[in-house]
Amino acid sequence: MAYPHLEIEQKWQEKWSSDQIFEVSENHSKPKYYVLDMFPYPSSQGLHVGHPEGYTASDIVTRYKRAKGFNVLHPMGFDAFGLPAEQYAIQTGVHPAITTNEAIENFRRQLKALGFSFDWSREVSTCDPKFYKWTQYIFTILYEKGLAYQKEVPVNWCPALRTVLANEEVVDGKSERGGHPVERVPMKQWMLKITEYAERLIQDLDKVDWPERTKEGQRNWIGKSEGAQMSFSLKGVDEVLDIFTTRPDTIFGVTFMVIAPEHPLVDKIVTSECRDEVSKYKSFASKKSEIDRQANTDKTGVFTGGFCVHPFTGKDIPIWISDYVLMSYGTGAIMAVPGHDERDFEFATKFSIDILRVIDGGDLPYGGEGKLVNSDFLNELRAKPDGIQKAIDEIEKKGIGKRHVTYKLRDWLFSRQRYWGEPFPIIHFPNGELKTIDKNELPVLLPQVADYEPSPSGESPLANNAEWIQYNGGRRETDTMPGSAGSSWYFLRYTDPHNNDEPFSKEAESYWMPVDLYIGGPEHTVGHLLYSRFWQKVLFDAGLVTHDEPFKKLLHQGMILGEDGEKMSKSRGNVINPDVVIEKYGADSLRVYEMFMGPIDKDKPWSDTGLEGVRRFLDRVWRLAFDEEGRIQLKSGSLSEENNRLLHKTIKKVTEDIESMSFNTAISQMMIFVNELYKSDLRSLEAVKTLSQLLMPFAPHFAEELWLRLGGEGYVSLSDWPSYNPELVVDEKVVLGVQVNGKMRGKIEIAPDAEEEIALHLAKQVTAVQNAMDGKNLFKTIYKPGRILNLLVK
Repeated sequence: MAYPHLEIEQKWQEKWSSDQIFEVSENHSKPKYYVLDMFPYPSSQGLHVGHPEGYTASDIVTRYKRAKGFNVLHPMGFDAFGLPAEQYAIQTGVHPAITTNEAIENFRRQLKALGFSFDWSREVSTCDPKFYKWTQYIFTILYEKGLAYQKEVPVNWCPALRTVLANEEVVDGKSERGGHPVERVPMKQWMLKITEYAERLIQDLDKVDWPERTKEGQRNWIGKSEGAQMSFSLKGVDEVLDIFTTRPDTIFGVTFMVIAPEHPLVDKIVTSECRDEVSKYKSFASKKSEIDRQANTDKTGVFTGGFCVHPFTGKDIPIWISDYVLMSYGTGAIMAVPGHDERDFEFATKFSIDILRVIDGGDLPYGGEGKLVNSDFLNELRAKPDGIQKAIDEIEKKGIGKRHVTYKLRDWLFSRQRYWGEPFPIIHFPNGELKTIDKNELPVLLPQVADYEPSPSGESPLANNAEWIQYNGGRRETDTMPGSAGSSWYFLRYTDPHNNDEPFSKEAESYWMPVDLYIGGPEHTVGHLLYSRFWQKVLFDAGLVTHDEPFKKLLHQGMILGEDGEKMSKSRGNVINPDVVIEKYGADSLRVYEMFMGPIDKDKPWSDTGLEGVRRFLDRVWRLAFDEEGRIQLKSGSLSEENNRLLHKTIKKVTEDIESMSFNTAISQMMIFVNELYKSDLRSLEAVKTLSQLLMPFAPHFAEELWLRLGGEGYVSLSDWPSYNPELVVDEKVVLGVQVNGKMRGKIEIAPDAEEEIALHLAKQVTAVQNAMDGKNLFKTIYKPGRILNLLVK
């Protein structure tokens, strides 16, 4: 008979909850283990079957570690400030808190239905004033340390939507949502000085056990470059043009300069003949996002009419503007060396600008190694590193520049002109002074507003509440923080979520932190994962936390695709609701199937057939233990020697596979064991009880019911993890192929740890081996016990 999944799952969820068996506190008699999922944004659509993949993986590790004697913290919460709720409020007038809380209720219901062993007593929500009080407090720390400041910066402003858009929300000069025109305009914004931590953010990646692609992604995003910063005198203008270059050795190959269209020197150097074209181009460039400007392969630009002077040759160098140079990166200006840079080469070719060779090598543009030529005092030097070193020495000697390190990383734009976010704890006074609001007066609560839309001038909806704005002779800041604010420290709040006096106690933080295992998608590489590291380091420097890295080990789960092999989305119609799967197959079938689909970090297409196969496996285990009337049909007694060895091998395999997060092969091993039990004359009670313990992290409701009915004491979720006998997991003999000069000549049966002398003796008794060695001398033996035996003869 099939096991009654709906009855069993509801029963155990209620028992776990009523007995609070997953709630934890600091316990110094046990080693701690902190397992964390990237908390979800509670959308109105709820979960689809892709969401539980990472949560199931973390729950398997949590349940396993708990059974191994660890004190495990495994919390859950909600990243609840977000644009969708605000957009809905603009359309309907319904307060975002109402729709957000409804979505949270639905998410919580779905997560509980999947049997995750979260400590729900520690649940947090970033839009809860009890939480964002401390987000605001951490901002005051950033401000007081000089790491938060206001600055007028170019932003993507959409007049129709009355909001600033992120670069990724602008496509071909129009808003992704609605296709409205977008302009680049200067606007005062709050910024966080993440650039102060650029070097530490690179260096400390060596401290963490993260996927190398994620580390490399952050290194590339931070973009450390070493070279020279130097100044070029402007012709006819009493100012200089500053540039940074990683290749000062190519200084004699400079034939033009390119500056960003928004560079402050543009209006000073442009000639009257070029002014109209320059003005048109500036307007054209202002309609593009930075992402569009960087991605565009078609080089555009105009000549300003201005020149600078080459510091070594004295020649005039023309100055152009082009949108492929960004004011926000470096100095907003570059020296162009078209002979040895592909981008500069394309620009020079298009606009018929001189191209010079200064490195001996292949066809231009040549970017390889070689000796410097046509370069005065640099001639005959290797470009790297000798030429670079010599060029910097001469630049410094002339007093026109210096050795310099720069980073591609920019300060974090930290304000939004929106309603649904954390208000800033900042007061503006008439004399220009800014002050933070005292800790005892936090939180600054979101006020009620009549309209959730920003003003036509771009002010946040908070500016519409005149009474709220006035505060102690000053004016409250009306921007709100971005959604990434709360997520940059929420993992710390879980350690002490009900503390009303501080964000977390030192005792709780020092016991639980850092997070031992963090699971979430790779799309957060240069957003949340970078911002969290930054905030953690700031708090470490402030003496509030004990570690300067928040996450020791990081795992990125792969994506579960639709049955069509495409990403699940409403528009494709391939989204699968876990509620439907649970109703038909059970939460345990869903959990086991998602772990059985393939390696946890790979993308995998959904298959109903695969899900049905996993459900049949669980039914087979059930029928192994119970007859059609639900009576136990197992007997106590010793397993055969072969099956006893397989049991211990299964314990070992599942243990090691959970440790390495190879969940699919752990499940496969349990399937093998069940198949062998079906073939056995004795269906062992003890073996199936042990199997219930091994199944528990994967199929917890099923395992609890099996454990209870077979006489297990207490909860299987709290039972000790089974151990294996090392002597029983080693095969007495293995079959080993024997090669002669790399060609297979026969096989021998041998103990897996046998000495080379024994292996050689047995091999020489094989007739085919004897024939292959006949008349030849053995000069080398390659032997790896249990794996390879290769006899080299001549």
